[in-house]
Amino acid sequence: MAINTDNVKLVFGLKLKQLRLDKGLSLSELSQKSGLSVSYINEIEKGKKYPKSDKILALASAMNVEYDTLVSLKLSKRLEPISELLSSNILTELPLELFGIDPANLLEILSDAPAKISAFVGTLIEIARNYNMSIEKFYFSALRTYQEMHDNYFEDIELEAEQFLKECEVPEEKLIDEAFLEDILTNRYGYQIEYINEKANPEFSTVRSLTIPNPQGNRLLLNHNLSSVQRLFIYGREIGYHYLNLKNRLHTTALVEAETFEQLLNNFKASYFASAVIIKRNLLVPKLAAFFQSPEWQPEKLIGLVSEFNTTPESFFYRVSNVLPRYFGINQIFFSRFNNFAGQNLFDMTKEMHISRKHYPHTVRDEHYCRRWVALTILNELAEQEHHEPDKILCKAQKSTYLDSKDDYLVISFAQPMNTTHNLNVSVSMGMYLDEATRGKIHFLNDPAIPARTVNQTCERCSLFDCRERIAAPVILQKKYKNEALRKALKKMIK
Repeated sequence: MAINTDNVKLVFGLKLKQLRLDKGLSLSELSQKSGLSVSYINEIEKGKKYPKSDKILALASAMNVEYDTLVSLKLSKRLEPISELLSSNILTELPLELFGIDPANLLEILSDAPAKISAFVGTLIEIARNYNMSIEKFYFSALRTYQEMHDNYFEDIELEAEQFLKECEVPEEKLIDEAFLEDILTNRYGYQIEYINEKANPEFSTVRSLTIPNPQGNRLLLNHNLSSVQRLFIYGREIGYHYLNLKNRLHTTALVEAETFEQLLNNFKASYFASAVIIKRNLLVPKLAAFFQSPEWQPEKLIGLVSEFNTTPESFFYRVSNVLPRYFGINQIFFSRFNNFAGQNLFDMTKEMHISRKHYPHTVRDEHYCRRWVALTILNELAEQEHHEPDKILCKAQKSTYLDSKDDYLVISFAQPMNTTHNLNVSVSMGMYLDEATRGKIHFLNDPAIPARTVNQTCERCSLFDCRERIAAPVILQKKYKNEALRKALKKMIK
C-alpha cells in the first residue's frame, strides 16, 4: 500500500490506538507500562507525533507485540477503508482548506473513533464503486462543490481579468475578438497555433484543442471544426494559465488526463478568467438588468446578447451564473447541459451546477428524465428543424412546477448542434427558483408566451399516470407505496 509520508504518523497512531483498545488498556495504563506520558501517547494516537525507535520498543513491550507489528503500515480489516482512503492520497491532493476544513481537525476525527469512521468511509467507497465513481469523478464533484460554496463568483479572478484588459489598453466599453487574443498568445507568450491533423491522429478528432509544452513557445493545436467564438475562449483560457501563473495544468479540453484536483481547479480558474475577459461584467450586468425589466419574454434578445458578446450559449449562461447572485440577488439557480443525438429518445446530462441548494434536475442513474423539461423538449424541436437551418440557435422558456415539492422555476434553455460531433445536439439551461424576491425582479414572468407545465424528476418517480410524455413505468414510486403500506400494516399488527 503506497501511503503518502504525511499520513504515516496517522497510520501509526490509528494502529497504536487499535492495539491498545484490543488489549483493554486505558491511556493511563499504557502510560504506566511504557513509561511514556499520557499526553505524549495521546499525541501519537492523534497522528500528530511519530515516536523514536526506543519509544516504539517501549510501546511494543507494554502491549506484548512485536516491534515490526507496530511499525507495519498494514491496518486491521476493520480499518481497511481508512487505509484505502489514505492510499488514494485524496487527503493530501484535495486542498481541504478550500472547503473550510482544517486537515489537522480531520485527522483528529479519524483518530478519535477509527472503527466508526472506517465503517462510514467504507460505506462511501462502496457507494462510489456501485456508481462507477472514479477518482476523476470525485475531483469533478469536489470542484463543483467548491464553485457552489462561492456562488460561482470569484472576485479575485474578476479583478485579475480587468487588470489584464487595462494593461492591454482595452477601453471599458469595448469587447475583444479572436484576433486580439491570438496576437497576445503568439507575440507575448510565443505560441505556435496550428490545426490538428486528424488523418495522422484520428484519436484527436473530437478534441477541441491540445496544448503541447515547449520551452521556445507552446504549440496550440485546434480542431478545424471550431467556430471563431470557440477559438476565442480557448485563447482566453491559455492566456489565463499564464497571467494567473497556473503551472500545474491540463493540456487538452477533453479533461481525460486529469490526475490531480489542482489540475481541474487551475483549469477552472483559467476558464473563469477567459469568461471574465470576453464577457466583461461592467457590460453584461446592465444588459441583463434591461432584459429582466422588460414586460415581454424576448428570446431573440437573449440570442442577440450571445452574439453581441461573441460567445456560445453555454459560455454565456455560465457567465450569467457568475453575476446573478452577486448583482441581482438571484442565488437559487441551477445550470445544466444535456446531449442528444438527433432522432434518438436518449438524453445525457453532461454538466450540472447548483447554487444555494440542490435543485432538480440533477444527474440520476438508470432512470428516465422527465420529458416535460424544456431542456429536453427544445432538443426534440431542434432535431426536427435541423435539416432546414443547421446553424440555428433555439431559445425557449418555461415555468416549471415540480409535482411533489410544488417548487416553481423559470427555466430558460438554448439548443444548438455540436459542430465537432456529427448529429449531436446540445441544450444548456439556466433555472431560477421563483421565490418572492426573484419574481419581483423578472418582469416578463406573466407573459403568456411562456408556457407553464407541471414536471417531475424522472418517469420512475412520477405519479402523473396520464402523462403522454411518459416513457417508463413509475417503478420506484410503486415500490415506495408498497413499502409504506407494509409499514402501516406492521404498525397495525403490533398495536
